[in-house]
Amino acid sequence: MDAKVVWKQRMSFEGTSDSGFKVPLGTVAALGGDDDGFRPLELLAIGLAGCTAMDVISILNKKKQDVRDFEVKVHAERAEEHPKVFTHLTIEYVVSGKNIDRSAVERAVELSESKYCPAQAMFKQIVPIDLLITVNEI
Repeated sequence: MDAKVVWKQRMSFEGTSDSGFKVPLGTVAALGGDDDGFRPLELLAIGLAGCTAMDVISILNKKKQDVRDFEVKVHAERAEEHPKVFTHLTIEYVVSGKNIDRSAVERAVELSESKYCPAQAMFKQIVPIDLLITVNEI
């Protein structure tokens, strides 16, 4: 995989990768930006959430779970001083549907964490990660 970021103006950039999609990157005015795009660390958190979300929903579909709504939230704590790295991550899975088997959700999350999600595999080597699961009956 190759990725690149191209400078547009001031503190505005555009990121692309092999898929061809584009993503704006920016920052707040106080840092010389126009507040016109994602912060780079936001994209890391979104990438982590997306990676594990795709695993979990795929597994739940294979387990024939009637999922009606699903979201994955990443709560990232950061260091106070530069570089303001992630110091702790909590990944929260919220699954809503009809007759959802909690053990199926737990197994899907475990498989994502231990086997399938490369983003989670990388992050867990450098920062503690907690996993939270909420199952809602609709």
